[in-house]
Amino acid sequence: RAFPRRARYTIKSRGAGALVSDVRTELGARLSRGSLLPAPPPPPPVPRTGTDADTTLQFPATDAPRVSIVIPVYNQIAHTRACLASILEHTAELAYEVIVVDDHSSDETGLLESAVGGIHVLHNDANVGFVGSCNRGAAAARGEYLVFLNNDTQVTPGWLEALLRLAERDDVGLVGAKLVYPDGRLQEAGGIVFSDGSGWNYGRHDDPRDHRYNHVCDVDYCSGACIALRRELFEALGGFDARYAPAYYEDTDLAFAVRAAGKRVVYQPGCEIIHAEGATSGTDTTSGAKRYQVVNRAKFSAKWADALSRQPPPSAGPEVARHWAAPSRVLIVDAYTPEPDRDSGSVRMHNIFRVLRRLGCHVTFIPQNLAFYGAYTEELQALGVETVYHPFITSVEQYLEQHGDRFDAVILSRIEVAREFGRAARRHCRHAQLIFDTVDIHFLREQRRAELFPQIRADAERYKREELAIMELVDLTLVVSPVERQLLAVEAPQARVEILSNIGDPDPTDTPFARREGMIYIANFTHPPNVDALEQYLTHVHPRVSERLGNAPLFVIGKQPPECLTRFASEHVRFLGRVPDIRPNFAAARLSIAPLRFGAGVKGKVQWSMNYGVPVVTTTMGAEGMGLVHGVDVMIADDDEAFAAAVVQVYTDPELWARLSVNGAQAMREQYSTDRAAEILSGLLDLQPDPSRALR
Repeated sequence: RAFPRRARYTIKSRGAGALVSDVRTELGARLSRGSLLPAPPPPPPVPRTGTDADTTLQFPATDAPRVSIVIPVYNQIAHTRACLASILEHTAELAYEVIVVDDHSSDETGLLESAVGGIHVLHNDANVGFVGSCNRGAAAARGEYLVFLNNDTQVTPGWLEALLRLAERDDVGLVGAKLVYPDGRLQEAGGIVFSDGSGWNYGRHDDPRDHRYNHVCDVDYCSGACIALRRELFEALGGFDARYAPAYYEDTDLAFAVRAAGKRVVYQPGCEIIHAEGATSGTDTTSGAKRYQVVNRAKFSAKWADALSRQPPPSAGPEVARHWAAPSRVLIVDAYTPEPDRDSGSVRMHNIFRVLRRLGCHVTFIPQNLAFYGAYTEELQALGVETVYHPFITSVEQYLEQHGDRFDAVILSRIEVAREFGRAARRHCRHAQLIFDTVDIHFLREQRRAELFPQIRADAERYKREELAIMELVDLTLVVSPVERQLLAVEAPQARVEILSNIGDPDPTDTPFARREGMIYIANFTHPPNVDALEQYLTHVHPRVSERLGNAPLFVIGKQPPECLTRFASEHVRFLGRVPDIRPNFAAARLSIAPLRFGAGVKGKVQWSMNYGVPVVTTTMGAEGMGLVHGVDVMIADDDEAFAAAVVQVYTDPELWARLSVNGAQAMREQYSTDRAAEILSGLLDLQPDPSRALR
């Protein structure tokens, strides 16, 4: 039932070839399973039994561990062995040590050294509890980082690398894991603390694959079943506070202390830990060690009374409380998940995500086709963007209806998105500033295209009516250049229009002129101006360039160029397809071309080249709205002969090349840096904490 809509979006965003490829891949996968039904959900992780006492575990020795894994243990030898076996299996790439603190066990734990080699076992003379055992283990640690791990846990592939990716950041103080029950249900995706000192394990008993639990985010605390932090910070904070001995609330207290020290507490879904909750202490809070969970809540509330006054009330509910501290909650809907290695619009949107996260905003993203898009979706999740996808929602409008009141701003990117969801967003997102991000003004681009191809003039007029109608509906329209803003001052004088251009920090390559060779053309070939530009260049300009430069190669970067272009392929015109990392290509090339005849907005291919310090030869259309000066920042030529002459001049003149390289990067730094984008977005969104969001 969903196929027609998803197919339509795929064709719009990625082309018909991508749709055919997706269908063939999915049908092939289903047929290989012997059924046309969708794939069943993956089975839950299979924990080890850990009961084979005859198996000897041998950990690698290291004189300089980077990480010290501290495991407090009280009885439960089978759980301990299973935990150790999982560490040994899934922690191969890092230098680490394992410190087991035996809290005066009465089972075979006292003989652990005889069954497990290469670990450090400390035996307590009396039972001191979790707090005392963890502090003793940390005191014996040699690693730069401490990881506290319960013995009733089992780690999974990549767990430690994922923790360290965040723990290594200067602004992060403590990192916690996604905890999953042995039956596959979610146990915790970070913790919430309410103003009365009570806590909540976010996502408890839910599906761990749900989009809400799979993005990096700041949390109030992370369960001590698996947390990581720098040993230096742990020692500076005095370790786990002994007032919570023997156990409970010590992990929450540590998280509050980390924040009080100016560091973040972050949930890392990329570290998934199987946790048999209560294996040691049970779950009954009226008896045994678990009763301290109630006793220590009062101690915690007294110690952190001031901080708790800024926490959400219990009435706020987990979904509101989860991102309580964020200065703004922003929803972005775009036609597809950004592919930064594919097109400049994706680069811009990806950088908008980065800047909003840097500003502390909670950012939710919905692709129009609701697709989980593999590594591209995961990249956003690692950035801290809550990316929403099928089957956890069935339509964008349904999501807006259910959750729209939570958002302070809603950004609808591109006309096709704003056209379909603009009125629903206005209806359901009652507290939000509604923003139309044009990316570029489509009707302007199509009007210019119609000057070359008059048969599409009606399409250009339709785009104009639709875009101007959206601008009347929304609170704010974003454009990428002063040229577009000036146009709308005439066409839509009542609309509020602001500029948020392309975003990117220059990172010039340092290859000298003499060691560079060839030219680059980089493009998204589903975008008509890019196909037209290269076809015209190869037909009318490149032969002139080749006559004067001999066999200087042209490298064409971009996925699935059409046959009208690939027919020009030769030893000296090379189609490289999609390139995952374009920096080496720019580091090797002498110049970049952008021979655009029509279009709108700021051209990403021009910006990318200048960011890498590679001079650009382009047209007036290609340089539009960027404030570039011919012969100073860029070379601009509009007829075939002048364009060919400019290419030859830059290719053969080291002094001109050096001037354009330096000045071009500087022009990009002044206009399009992430600092500048942060300043603009902060002003547009009026980023001030809003206590009233508790009511939403």
